[in-house]
Amino acid sequence: MNVLIVCTGNTCRSPMAEGILRAELARRGVAGVTVGSAGTGAWDGAPASEGTYLVGVERGLDFSGHRARALTRELVAGADLVLTMSRSHRQRVAELGGAERVHLLGEYAGLAGADAEVPDPYGGDLEEYRRTFDRLEAMLGAIAGRLAARGTP
Repeated sequence: MNVLIVCTGNTCRSPMAEGILRAELARRGVAGVTVGSAGTGAWDGAPASEGTYLVGVERGLDFSGHRARALTRELVAGADLVLTMSRSHRQRVAELGGAERVHLLGEYAGLAGADAEVPDPYGGDLEEYRRTFDRLEAMLGAIAGRLAARGTP
């Protein structure tokens, strides 16, 4: 199974989510799931934001090698499951042909309403990045459990 996580710039939320989900799946011994990320407005090759990098260091995840990727029709077509940070990202994935495979990350984790979206910490202080990481960690723990139990989207 190929999971694609989408945000705007692919430098903050989606790289964090990608790293967290990989770690959660490894912790649970789940094999056969690849995780990647992309951004609806990403500049190809941009590194993870400083806040993402620093929170990763604090939490034991290395984002130094991350390079942003722009969301493309090909990336969407290659994904079995696409998880987005906001409803606008979900709409863009649908426009690129992934309507039947795209979900708001928070909704897929069991949340509803405004709680299902993950605000962008870009431009915020380190504490805002920590809050984003913690929120993503809780959501992706639930999603990893769901993937482990079902083995499919």
